Amino acid sequence: MAINVNNIGNISTQDLLNDKKVSNNESGLNFGDMLKKEIDSTNEVMENAQKAEVDIATGSVKDLAKANIAIEKADLKMQMMLEVRNKAINAYKELSKIQV
Repeated sequence: MAINVNNIGNISTQDLLNDKKVSNNESGLNFGDMLKKEIDSTNEVMENAQKAEVDIATGSVKDLAKANIAIEKADLKMQMMLEVRNKAINAYKELSKIQV
């Protein structure tokens, strides 16, 4: 998904203070909505991985490779979400250091 950043010069301080939506993404979602969507997606992937683990443990797995892929996919998705969380926390800490 490509995001158009050509209009970034048109963002004024007043727009930011008024909490106006300034994103130009095709889906019309703001950052909070995109984050919520990814959290829901991560939760769904984690549930699929948990089901695959239960199937492996009970011996009712039909395709071991697909179960392993589901588990690895969940692991990678969770690592990505943790990194996003860490970046958000670091950004918040940096913003809180700014003197007004």
